[in-house]
Amino acid sequence: GLYLEQLQQWRSDCERATELADSERHQSGAEARAERKRAKELEKELKRKEAALAETAALLTLRKKAQAIWGDDEDG
Repeated sequence: GLYLEQLQQWRSDCERATELADSERHQSGAEARAERKRAKELEKELKRKEAALAETAALLTLRKKAQAIWGDDEDG
């Protein structure tokens, strides 16, 4: 049969395991939130850089068109 001390030890071990699982879940949840925040920041930065690149490309295109229309007037 089982002794009372064995049941108490088993219960204690189970409670400790549950507490560890809860703390790991909490920690992994915090890590997941941090990863989502980092991903959001990177996406925001990527959108900003894409907009800057598109603006630069548009300015280059306009500059080339202006040079084609009015000629290269770098001399002044």
